Amino acid sequence: MSEEFQHIVCPHCATVNRVPKNRSAKDAKCGNCHKALFEGKPVAVSAQTFATHIERNDIPVGVDFWAPWCGPCRAMAPAYERAAAKLEPMVRFLKVNTEEEPALAAQFQIRSIPTVMLFKHGRVAAQTVGAMNGPSLEAWILHHTAG
Repeated sequence: MSEEFQHIVCPHCATVNRVPKNRSAKDAKCGNCHKALFEGKPVAVSAQTFATHIERNDIPVGVDFWAPWCGPCRAMAPAYERAAAKLEPMVRFLKVNTEEEPALAAQFQIRSIPTVMLFKHGRVAAQTVGAMNGPSLEAWILHHTAG
């Protein structure tokens, strides 16, 4: 009987790693850079690494589209960080600064921030606009990752 794996993208070097499904990914390390695959915090990504995370992770990927000048974005940031600390490695958490990555914001038609999107298998599974508190954010993510 062969062992089943899930693909997890390294937040540090964007290498795709095969992690056995029967072991917790929480303590897994990257085969390339040897850093932890999960650190309990969101990962800031560029357009290039964003695509790798969305297309190659076998786990759901939450993405916070934000900007440094956005008050509601800054207000929601601690709740997003707490959600990452609580829900990793079940979900990968990314942050996209729309000022630095306007092409990504345009690609996903981001008209208002903060916008949180949840991707599964490379496709948008859910989207919400506006700041959320921690419990609401976690409940929204869990609702859309179930099943």
